[in-house]
Amino acid sequence: MKSTGIVRKVDTLGRIVVPKKLRREFEIHEYDFMELYVEGDQVAIEKYLPACIFCDSTEGIVMFHEHPVCAQCQETLLNMVKRENR
Repeated sequence: MKSTGIVRKVDTLGRIVVPKKLRREFEIHEYDFMELYVEGDQVAIEKYLPACIFCDSTEGIVMFHEHPVCAQCQETLLNMVKRENR
């Protein structure tokens, strides 16, 4: 992990401000979800990318009833429904 030299204090609610420069660099926007990872005594933060509930792909994701589904699985499901309705 590369050090940025940026140091931030945790506030009374446990929040840390991510500097604007880093938000721009990593395309982090207001209301984006962030995922926390722990390895040993280190904590890493990464922009959360929802994965398809069927195949774990992160490409072409749309939300269906609050569940992420990729384009390929959408097509597979659509074909299954069409076959059943014949």
